[in-house]
Amino acid sequence: PSVPRHTNRLINEKSPYLLQHAHNPVDWYPWGQEAFDKAKKENKLIFLSVGYSTCHWCHVMEEESFKNKEIGEIMNKNFVCIKVDREERPDVDKVYMTFVQATSGGGGWPMSVWLTPDLKPFVGGTYFPPEDGVHRVGFRTVLLRIAEQWKENKEALLENSQKILEALLYRSEIHVQGQESPPPSKEVMATCFKQLSNSYDEDYGGFSESPKFPTPVNLNFLFTYWALHRTTPEGARALQMALHTLKMMAHGGIHDHIGQGFHRYSTDQHWHVPHFEKMLYDQGQLAATYSRAFQISGDEFFASVAQDILLYVSRDLSDPAGGFYSAEDADSYPTTASEKKREGAFCVWTAEEIRALLPDPVEGATEGMTLGDVFMHHYGVKETGNVSPMKDPHQELKGKNVLIVRCSPELTASRFGLEPGRLGALLQEGRRRLSTARAQRPRPHLDTKMLAAWNGLMISGFAQAGAALAKQEYVSRATQAAAFLRRHLFDPASGRLLRSCYRGKDNTVEQSAVPIQGFLEDYVFVIQALFDLYEASLEQGWLEWALQLQHMQDKLFWDPKGFAYFSSEAGDPSLLLRLKDDQDGAEPTPNSVTVTNLLRAACYSGHTEWVEKAGQILAAFSERLQKIPIALPEMARATAVFHHTFKQVVICGDPQGEDTKEMLRCVHSVFSPNKVLMLADGDSTGFLYRQLPFLASLERKDGKATAYLCSNFACSLPITSPQELRGMLCP
Repeated sequence: PSVPRHTNRLINEKSPYLLQHAHNPVDWYPWGQEAFDKAKKENKLIFLSVGYSTCHWCHVMEEESFKNKEIGEIMNKNFVCIKVDREERPDVDKVYMTFVQATSGGGGWPMSVWLTPDLKPFVGGTYFPPEDGVHRVGFRTVLLRIAEQWKENKEALLENSQKILEALLYRSEIHVQGQESPPPSKEVMATCFKQLSNSYDEDYGGFSESPKFPTPVNLNFLFTYWALHRTTPEGARALQMALHTLKMMAHGGIHDHIGQGFHRYSTDQHWHVPHFEKMLYDQGQLAATYSRAFQISGDEFFASVAQDILLYVSRDLSDPAGGFYSAEDADSYPTTASEKKREGAFCVWTAEEIRALLPDPVEGATEGMTLGDVFMHHYGVKETGNVSPMKDPHQELKGKNVLIVRCSPELTASRFGLEPGRLGALLQEGRRRLSTARAQRPRPHLDTKMLAAWNGLMISGFAQAGAALAKQEYVSRATQAAAFLRRHLFDPASGRLLRSCYRGKDNTVEQSAVPIQGFLEDYVFVIQALFDLYEASLEQGWLEWALQLQHMQDKLFWDPKGFAYFSSEAGDPSLLLRLKDDQDGAEPTPNSVTVTNLLRAACYSGHTEWVEKAGQILAAFSERLQKIPIALPEMARATAVFHHTFKQVVICGDPQGEDTKEMLRCVHSVFSPNKVLMLADGDSTGFLYRQLPFLASLERKDGKATAYLCSNFACSLPITSPQELRGMLCP
């Protein structure tokens, strides 16, 4: 490549997203004091652009506007321009997204916001086309108008920005209103179930017409609802809704049938044509959800999907040092000779390509049928492409096919006169050949930033799958990643987590000059991961670290006045608001997950003030939980866990003994939303015995591995048969 004409300050950053913009003709600054000082000194407005490296419209706006020399000149002359990677700085993103949503009624990325020199927002939007169109004002026009306003009406503009800030402060507060108690769990669960049931798509699963998102938070709510209402028609429906959705997603084009893993979301009702980026947080949550589906149903299909996700992550999103990368992009070059990237190019096929790769006649099949015929029939491949033009506004997928399972194996087999067992082998061979062919294509961009929060979600995925599927290699991978977090994303001197680290040259792991401190979500998802990892591995060191991090989370983020946790810590003068998220979306909101974390922490430590905190969070969100729990399904689920109190399942036994292992396998094979597992190995100097003196009174009956079910530190009679234990865990 030729020597770049322009280089700006982003060249010194570590974030792959910021580095993508280092050669724009825009004089970009990273978020920080240097930019703020320049704006104040020169009395200039700030233009803030926020995005992330796998965001399709962020690429479009860069191509059209930020690479345009004239637009760059207007930006540099009139504004101090700041670029933010929202995955590195979710705190900055949330403050200004709150403003954009409040003022424009919508939000999304790229986010474009204009700020006064003291960082107060006054105009904002998302994507702007470069020039004026029939329905939209162009970016160039907006830049010139705002620069003009600042010259002519500076005072009015500053006054207005102050009013906006006051309104935002008022709107964004979440706190306890009078009542100190959590909302009634029965009602919250019933309302949330009803709201999900009403928005459920009976045919294709999922909870909207289109676009369709995988939202694991909804499915986990339904599993818990089922577990508490197993014998009722509503309970049966909840389970059916969750399992059907998971089946349809796995058959759909949102699932990468050749390269494994799941794409971000589907643009249509049928889970067919996705936005092709693959995010770590989806893989982590879906691996856990498919493992739970297997635990509950015993259907191997769900286990195989969980394994498929973990294969993808192990192969494509894993750093040699043990951490997990953030994402793979949707756009890539169709061939090595292409000038322009296209969305989905890495994943889609023409009928012709598939015929050429799978020409072999199939023995014993209907006359003259080839492997290509069988494969194309099963995966819905059409000669002219299977993507409706409605779902392809930019004609990027014209003539292409997104693979989607259109028939059951039985149907495809009978159509070609084959044994179902034989069909499985043929389809597998077809997928293998397509995979080899795909490996020759240019790969999409890989975002090699490693985030504590998302690594936490992925560790939970590996640990839960390892326990539920009885696969030790998954537990080992989770352990390796937790050790990576401890080594690279934790500062032992201060006891604090860091937000991010990066893949450097020669596969080293690098840190920014000024490391970004962990946010609430980093603590919450890592603590959850450590509890999941303890239950899967029974190594007490992870428990000890989880409880230390919980104390640190309390210290940095707890709101003693209004209850619940703030998303970011106090003391950063560049942050105008300390917010609390109130929506379980693509990722659960940290306050939702932390309710369950606190209850687990209390079970492992005996600290009852953590139970009290969990109740206070539910009280702070009480109004929302009673009116629209569908916005907080993970927190609604936690109200039930809070209400039913956790059962401590204590196994007394030698960790290496076969009888102990059998008891543990029994516990791992059962889905019970309010169980906490611990192993009492008889070592009274160990961490758990020091935390929980009552463990010393529990003994092995007749020298055999023995289970006790305890709640509020009172225990059941000893149980030595796994069958009996299973009966107690599944009421």
